[in-house]
Amino acid sequence: MANRRVLVKRRTSVRNIRKITRTMQLIATARFQASFNRAMATKPFTRKLAELVADLSRAAGNVSHPLLETNDAPRSVLLVLTGDRGLAGGYNTSILRAAIEHIDRQQEAGITSDVHMVGKKGISYFKFLRRPMSEQTTIGDKPRFDQIEPIANALMDRFIRGEISSVHVAYMRFLSTSVQRPMVVQLLPLAAPAPEGGVEPRAIDYEFSPDPQQLLDELLPTTVRVLLFQAFNDAAVSEQVARMVAMKAATDAAGDMIKALTRQYNRARQTQITMELLDIVGGANALA
Repeated sequence: MANRRVLVKRRTSVRNIRKITRTMQLIATARFQASFNRAMATKPFTRKLAELVADLSRAAGNVSHPLLETNDAPRSVLLVLTGDRGLAGGYNTSILRAAIEHIDRQQEAGITSDVHMVGKKGISYFKFLRRPMSEQTTIGDKPRFDQIEPIANALMDRFIRGEISSVHVAYMRFLSTSVQRPMVVQLLPLAAPAPEGGVEPRAIDYEFSPDPQQLLDELLPTTVRVLLFQAFNDAAVSEQVARMVAMKAATDAAGDMIKALTRQYNRARQTQITMELLDIVGGANALA
């Protein structure tokens, strides 16, 4: 039977840990709400902008743009969005696993991937694996458009110059509060969004002013910047969901452990009381 003093110390330690995990759960919940509001506020604009560009591309006919065209460069870029902090369950691990699988597939196809790692956890993991990274940066859990725009501009410049054949982004896509999926999506060259419900949209007859080429020259770079910003927002809200769920599980597990330790303590205390009573009765019988 475990010593009562040891059980009391262990129970106190677990109670302190539960206070910490409970506090972290509440913090993650508050941050999740703020991140969720930011992500939801930008999604309608991102979706409609992509649909508008797709409609204009179809209506314009033979109008082309460098961001829509493919090239045969033997290099590509993979932008990996991870978190700066842990205690988020399998959030960072899932993203890094998807990124490594993509890098390996590209390598098998004869394409070298330049990894742009965002987040301290991803940087530490790739350093541990001794995998090369062309760039390392941290954004935090509140990405701003002025932070993302230079990254998008640099990627577009490299793509237009023909240095890279494609740009992909590995991140955790936020679908709902209960569903987040690690994905590797293509950012460049730009592709038309898939029609909702599998139904092709109705053709729209546009009257262009200014001309289609000038419109696409303005809208396509904006689309790339907005899509990348949306990916950062999705990653931020997904990280807070993962941390909220992980801390709730840790808090619940600590509560179960406290109950188990309390039962062990009660049994040990009862055993000691019983042994003391037996000693008293035995001593009284010996004196009788």
